[in-house]
Amino acid sequence: MRIRFTKMQGAGNDFVVLDETRGRLHLSPRQYQWLADRHFGVGADQVLSVRPAPDEGVDFEYVIHNADGGEVEHCGNGARCFVRYVREHGLTDKRTIRVRTVNQVIELSERPDGRVTVDMGPPVFDLAAVPFDPAGLAPHHEGGWQVWKLALGTRAEAPIVAVAVLSMGNPHAVLEVADVDAAPVTTQGPLIEHHPRFPRRVNAGFMQVLDRGNIRLRVWERGAGETLACGTGACAAVVAGIRLGRLDAKVDVQTHGGLLTIEWAGGDAPVRMTGPAATVFEGEIEIPE
Repeated sequence: MRIRFTKMQGAGNDFVVLDETRGRLHLSPRQYQWLADRHFGVGADQVLSVRPAPDEGVDFEYVIHNADGGEVEHCGNGARCFVRYVREHGLTDKRTIRVRTVNQVIELSERPDGRVTVDMGPPVFDLAAVPFDPAGLAPHHEGGWQVWKLALGTRAEAPIVAVAVLSMGNPHAVLEVADVDAAPVTTQGPLIEHHPRFPRRVNAGFMQVLDRGNIRLRVWERGAGETLACGTGACAAVVAGIRLGRLDAKVDVQTHGGLLTIEWAGGDAPVRMTGPAATVFEGEIEIPE
């Protein structure tokens, strides 16, 4: 099967975008994985599908598959590329659109300066909804919130990390590090992702606080590995930092791929993320069965 695609990136987090507004492609998990493969396919952290609105009150359906072929709940950097894509391809002339993901509705707005703001919805702190299993663990309270100490292995010498746990539509574990460049992202990230306390796996964020308005961040993404930027990870890190008393309500997040601005007023207020989105190239490719 031969299909058209668009390659896009938001702060270095890169995507293959597929237009399914005129008909479903019905790709299998292996085909999504093949598309995302950087040697045999196009190469991407995630594959994004643009589908027609499934119900009233929304403009499109937004479907995300990770590089391993699995469908996931949310991708903030992908959401910014989504609104840029539908406007550039004449699928809408609206600057602000509402899209349905697998578990929520989010609002995306293209700004006059070309950056895109995404209403990411409120963070979720209910541990069962993340999901996270705290059975037998005692939380450590910091700044009015809590972190959880997890052993990364069963051996006596296994490292122990303290993580803040929340969901931004997808599960996140955030740990603070002194130097993000020296953080063990590639070794501890997979161990956190697959920790048995997270039954649906988890994204692992390594956050260095520079001051109350600036952090540096690296994220090991569930099903994708370390990426140049992670939008939901940036939101989760800032929310965790605010609740732990480290950060103010508006924070600039420095990632390897670029700068994201995250705002959260606390409580049930939505998290707002602003950052870049750009088309890299377009093409056609033959997908193996």
